[in-house]
Amino acid sequence: MSDEPTLSERVLALVALPPEPQVQPTDDAPRRAADRAIEHAATKAALAAGSLALPPGPLGWLTIAPEMLAVWHIQRQLVADIAALYGRSAELGPTQMMWCLFRHTAAQALRDVAVRVGERVVVRPAAQALLQRAAQAVGVQLGQRAASRALSRWVPLAGAAGVGAYAWWDTRQVGRAALALFAAEQVIDNPV
Repeated sequence: MSDEPTLSERVLALVALPPEPQVQPTDDAPRRAADRAIEHAATKAALAAGSLALPPGPLGWLTIAPEMLAVWHIQRQLVADIAALYGRSAELGPTQMMWCLFRHTAAQALRDVAVRVGERVVVRPAAQALLQRAAQAVGVQLGQRAASRALSRWVPLAGAAGVGAYAWWDTRQVGRAALALFAAEQVIDNPV
């Protein structure tokens, strides 16, 4: 039996403790600052993913997990920075982090976490069991994505370009989710 953490355990570890923001809150155009942060993070993620996708064949397979982790760390920092730009770092917890990072990847798994109601986002407190179920569903989606990335390792330059382009798009989606969450009024739904 392997001591290697499962993909869902890695997802839970990723969202458990948000990183410290690397920016300061701003009252002066937080949207522009957030847009710049999204573009910077997307470019950084594309370069990291594309570079790690360059080794061909079986050697390239060894770079799939580090590539995904590198992109996730860039994305989680982006989420923390966007929360800080809007002065909402205190509201950033595992539920918000998971919603921002994986909403576009596994929307069905996260439907019980947050919903948009008009201009507000209602975030439901997520018990550890709900986060674990969501992380398992996200892990399945990410496992399928990792399998498709393994195929890209056989065509190194084209595969690396495709992986980099996907990381760029994926990071922009994460940034947009964070922007939608922290720029809007957020309501923490406490069941009676």
